[in-house]
Amino acid sequence: MTRLIVAAGGGGDAVAAAMLDAALYGDDDQAVILTYAWDRLLIDPLPGPRGADSFTGLTPITSAVWSVPAEARPVPPAGSTLPRLAAELPHTFALLDPHHGAEGVTRQLEELVGHLEPESIDLLDVGGDILARGDEPTLKSPLADALTLAACCQVNAPVRLLVAGPGLDGELSLDDLRGILGPIVHTFTAKDTEPVSLVLEWHPSEATAMLAATARGVRGTCEVRDAGLPVPLTDEGPAVHEVDMDEALSRNELARAIMTTATLDEVEAYSREVCGYSEIDYERNKAAWLKDQPPTELVPTTVLAELDQFESEARSRGVTHTTFRHITEALNLNGNQRKDLRELLLNSRPEQYAAPLWRITTQPE
Repeated sequence: MTRLIVAAGGGGDAVAAAMLDAALYGDDDQAVILTYAWDRLLIDPLPGPRGADSFTGLTPITSAVWSVPAEARPVPPAGSTLPRLAAELPHTFALLDPHHGAEGVTRQLEELVGHLEPESIDLLDVGGDILARGDEPTLKSPLADALTLAACCQVNAPVRLLVAGPGLDGELSLDDLRGILGPIVHTFTAKDTEPVSLVLEWHPSEATAMLAATARGVRGTCEVRDAGLPVPLTDEGPAVHEVDMDEALSRNELARAIMTTATLDEVEAYSREVCGYSEIDYERNKAAWLKDQPPTELVPTTVLAELDQFESEARSRGVTHTTFRHITEALNLNGNQRKDLRELLLNSRPEQYAAPLWRITTQPE
């Protein structure tokens, strides 16, 4: 019997799903992970999520669902982390395509459930923004989670909603979520992170990186995203909570609004109406801005001097850790330079690596 885990927001939720699979069901379990190909602009220069027509080499599972094997490739200029995930992890990664709205996602889920007859279905979100009402001022990316929630609530099969690392996505705080979080079903440990430790060396997800870091005992305040959001790293970071699906749907106004949508454009329109914006619009604007920016050369001495300045300012804000993604953006480097930046930092200052995060020293070393 196969297990199915739906990665609510795509990206790092898929990595967390692999970690959850091993932790809850054993190292020998190899769940099918249904996830979006939506890697944000550091990886994919095109705004929004990718569909099946954005890849070559996909393998059909059902008429509406395709798996992304290791040999699959995104059609340039698109980018995707999914083929590399498939190469490095034992799971099957099935592509969740949102371009036909909640009706399309529901159809994909129903076909996959009918085909797999899974022993269990978990809907996993890292951070908890799947529980957003839609009006929170700190909410940045509600669309993907609302869409998977809307679809999972319409599937004729039992789905368990799990929130890992409440508050770690920097969108809703733990205090915002306490009233709706159910019992803890698992608390990740350092051992639980081992199956994905090599993936976290290169994957750009910040929320899942912080989830793994807290499981490994890292504590403090981590600054993330291009906006520099401060996220507390606490003893509650590694926890995985079950949440009642009906309560989540009743709380999530966007998910309720989009349940009968048949296109991604419709979903975006409701997001603008309910939340006041569409995160894909944000990506469109940012992509257009990035296109006009001159490339920044990665000169080691210059980068390290700029890093010193960044860390000095971060210390003054009470920041103890950050991500390589945030450093890349803070130093005005592009996504293609993230790997070289990481290697430079690890080679020059290895003592500051709190895997998979970067430690801000209390004073210059």
